[in-house]
Amino acid sequence: MTNTAQPSLGRFLAMLMIGAGFLAIGITIVLLSKNETNASASSQDFSAIPAKVDYPAPELTLTSLDGTSVSLDAHRGQVVLVNLWATWCPPCREEMPTLLAFYEKYKSNGFVLVAIDQGETADLVMPFVEEFKLTFPVWLDEGNLAGRKFNTMNLPSSYVIDRNGRVKLMWIGGISEKNLESYVPAVIME
Repeated sequence: MTNTAQPSLGRFLAMLMIGAGFLAIGITIVLLSKNETNASASSQDFSAIPAKVDYPAPELTLTSLDGTSVSLDAHRGQVVLVNLWATWCPPCREEMPTLLAFYEKYKSNGFVLVAIDQGETADLVMPFVEEFKLTFPVWLDEGNLAGRKFNTMNLPSSYVIDRNGRVKLMWIGGISEKNLESYVPAVIME
């Protein structure tokens, strides 16, 4: 007579334990590789890289924080980085110290940074300017005219205008020091 009995309960439990062990090893490997991927990703620079463009800068007249009328045309002959931003925008807040440091480094070379707040009043913008100790010009654009003129609704957005009044670089998204240093000095030194 042949033995056709079911495998014993002990054998079944042993196989179940081996399978669970392999599953635990697999999960551990996946989790460890995920942590290595996150560590290498966090060390990379994922900030926006500018698009090289070439078109005339728009005519734009707005208001400074003190209520004075200001215009992009007044900066002809300088290299201007126009930064569209808002106080409520996290990437805008994050890039401000980088923009300020870059401005301070290059302002003696005919470079100016104009930060144009989109849609907010001086009462909202002034505490932000004081918090970040901004030394570059900050303009108000309560009607979002600059966004329409530069054809964007994205914040932050930045545009580098050469000394002849032509937009040469365009960023959509936050700017890192590395990308500023990689692209803008060539326009400044032209």
